[in-house]
Amino acid sequence: MTQATEAHTMQIRKTTVFCTPLLTALLRGLATMILWIIGWRPIGKPLNDQRFVLIGAPHTSNWDFPIMLLVVLKLKLRLHWMGKNSLFKFPFGGLMRWLGGIPIDRSRHNGMVDQVVQQYRDNPELVVLIPPEGTRAKVKDWKTGFYHIANNAGVPILMGYLDADKKEAGLADFFYPTGDLSVDMAEIRKFYATKKGIRPENAD
Repeated sequence: MTQATEAHTMQIRKTTVFCTPLLTALLRGLATMILWIIGWRPIGKPLNDQRFVLIGAPHTSNWDFPIMLLVVLKLKLRLHWMGKNSLFKFPFGGLMRWLGGIPIDRSRHNGMVDQVVQQYRDNPELVVLIPPEGTRAKVKDWKTGFYHIANNAGVPILMGYLDADKKEAGLADFFYPTGDLSVDMAEIRKFYATKKGIRPENAD
């Protein structure tokens, strides 16, 4: 891959499904209606400064992502997510970027963390969703990529969550990494310890 081609591949779209005139407004209205119908309450408010890493947990069910997507639309987040670069080839590349995708080249030596950190350096506004558990199956240890991205990019971590007991999902507090991974991860995990997933038997 040439340097010019690589730079083009790593570009992200400014206009996505989360900020397309007229369409996004319609989707927000639909999201609000669906949340009301299924009885889930969105928590949080729209944010003016959208430059942070968004995490979401607990991830125990296939329903987690669609519920969080509805909340993201309701709260007007302009969201991006990471995908392997093969998903962004013709003819689907434009669609994937419009859906908020950021192509990641897993064969590059600098890895996923550095690639996403570079995106934060190149874009004054960026929200990337990273599920720390990585899978809905039961896991013991969280992946730490989200932490290293936030710490290296100098941006906070916004803690998104679901709580099936209360049937609420949304945005809690910002966490500002100190660089001490073990201490900071313990603090983040402490917040999620009180949240119950849709399928709690899959929780760590």
